[in-house]
Amino acid sequence: MGAIERRSFRDKASRLLGQWGVFFKGFLEEPKMVGSIIPSSRFTINKMLGPVKWDECKVFVEYGPGVGTFCQEVLDRLPRDGQLIVIDTNPLYIDYLKKHFRDSRFSAVHGSAADVEEIVKAHGHEHADYVLSGLPFSTLPEGVGPAIAAATYRVIRPGGAFLVYQFSAKARDFMARHFERIDSGFEALNVLPCQLFWGWKEPKA
Repeated sequence: MGAIERRSFRDKASRLLGQWGVFFKGFLEEPKMVGSIIPSSRFTINKMLGPVKWDECKVFVEYGPGVGTFCQEVLDRLPRDGQLIVIDTNPLYIDYLKKHFRDSRFSAVHGSAADVEEIVKAHGHEHADYVLSGLPFSTLPEGVGPAIAAATYRVIRPGGAFLVYQFSAKARDFMARHFERIDSGFEALNVLPCQLFWGWKEPKA
């Protein structure tokens, strides 16, 4: 009976609050895989995407898109022949995104970020130009964070970057094992204030 009551509460929250309800429901289902109970602010979005060289971006990947807080902002900046691939372990979010975004450049995949290389290849590409992540590295199951960081480094082309926003600096520890240069930032106008990191894969000499 308790499980039925919890599902009923989650469904009611989703219906009453729309996008926010879907986000909240997803958080209740997988709290360790969702970075926040509240989507990122526009200040975080603009600062996080600021360093991207959009004229050189054909493949943009996002881990943990939730209800698509970053998606439209990325699509608005992405070239007409570009592609946005989002990956999430929660089918609730994937179903919502597929219904909400009708852009031909948009693809939503139910899967793990650790499999990003296979997912990118399945979409006809050898590499990604940029990868964005809001995954909570500090609460991911043991071994998952390092696997994601390693796979992300391999899939990004030289000159590209891994863009990460977090409430703690834990993600930087995983990034530092692979990325030659990591720029850091901070956004106070977010709930909660968050750390920003840009890990650059330097071009080969």
